Amino acid sequence: MYPQDFKYTHDHEWIQIADDKGRIGITDYAQNQLGDIVYLELPEVGKKVKKGDVLGTVESVKAVSEIFSPVSGEVVEVNKPLTEKPEAVNGDAHGSWMIVLKLTDPKEADGLLNATQYAELTK
Repeated sequence: MYPQDFKYTHDHEWIQIADDKGRIGITDYAQNQLGDIVYLELPEVGKKVKKGDVLGTVESVKAVSEIFSPVSGEVVEVNKPLTEKPEAVNGDAHGSWMIVLKLTDPKEADGLLNATQYAELTK
């Protein structure tokens, strides 16, 4: 159910790392808990974050939830089309990336959960 090449946080974000960059989104479990997503607030390109910092917010019909950075880095890209059609996250949470970070320290991702561990967490 969860892509094997992603890493996961206890806060229900995923990150897919390639070289020194990571694409970030929320998990299928998170979008399920939130319900219909109606608004995304994403950071500006150039913003520097530390692991655990707030990157943005996801607003649904049920709640507003923060997106926490799984690793430290600098925002190099945001998925602007997704902000215009945030409900796409409900249809494909693992295919709907929100933010790309240039990683400060790729080894930080070693402490994140793998797909099996995340599946256990969300049982």
